Amino acid sequence: QVQLVESGGGLVQAGDSLRLSCAASGSSSSIYDMGWYRQAPGKQRDLVAVITRGGVTNYADSVKGRFTISRDNTKNTVYLQMNSLKPEDTAVYYCNAEMRFSVYWGQGTQVTVYS
Repeated sequence: QVQLVESGGGLVQAGDSLRLSCAASGSSSSIYDMGWYRQAPGKQRDLVAVITRGGVTNYADSVKGRFTISRDNTKNTVYLQMNSLKPEDTAVYYCNAEMRFSVYWGQGTQVTVYS
């Protein structure tokens, strides 16, 4: 079992920055990929960024050049640095951790960007 706890969401103005954190506990040493997804009201949950245990990253086109995902394996924590935020980035952001046979989700953290 893995528990994921997100933090760092909030209400910001367009152009501002936020940094999300997700700390994993439990059997976290067996985690492979970690990622961030987001879900806006009335929309499906979409991938924002993912990072492998070795540090290989992948981003949604809509956030490339603005968001950076990073990971500290010693702390079992994944981060999402979000710069140049736009109103369309408004969503609940969920942390995700993939193990060999299981996928875990955090409870989500709200990010609201106003213009």
